[in-house]
Amino acid sequence: MTLELKETRIDGGVVYDGRFLKVERDRIRLPNGAESDREFIRHPGAVVILPLLPDGRVLLERQFRYPNGQVFIEFPAGKIDPGEDHLACAKRELQEETGYTAGKWRFVCTIHNAIAYSDEHLELFLAEDLVPGQQQLDEGEFLETFTATVPELLEMVRRGEITDVKTIIGSFWLEKILAGAWSPA
Repeated sequence: MTLELKETRIDGGVVYDGRFLKVERDRIRLPNGAESDREFIRHPGAVVILPLLPDGRVLLERQFRYPNGQVFIEFPAGKIDPGEDHLACAKRELQEETGYTAGKWRFVCTIHNAIAYSDEHLELFLAEDLVPGQQQLDEGEFLETFTATVPELLEMVRRGEITDVKTIIGSFWLEKILAGAWSPA
């Protein structure tokens, strides 16, 4: 016998409507018939780029993230605009943040990084045959790029220098792809 796990919305709505995020609070019915509340963040989704240079090195970024008050090492990534195609977003973000364009793109996977309190989804793409160009950072965006080998990247994860979940997952995917163990979708 399979337990019915679905929670059903009774009522609720937006309690905060920001330029980027929305916070909602809903009253829900639990699988056992009891009622409870759920607060969660609505997020438009984002893309993550795994940029692989022709020499096999990986392009990474260092960027200060205000909520945690520190600089993080990350793969290039960015918010999907309303109605924007995910691959088009990935191409735009790679060029804006790093200046690079890619001759070959492959979809890797979708991840949900904060399932307990957000509907955010991240679309991961492998970008290959990179060609350098000029960064086009957004107003108020500050970051620096650098490269690492995949073993160096994995060592940064192991040592806890990389704690960003999208970058950790992307690193493991990249390792498996380059070893021929996994293929992008």
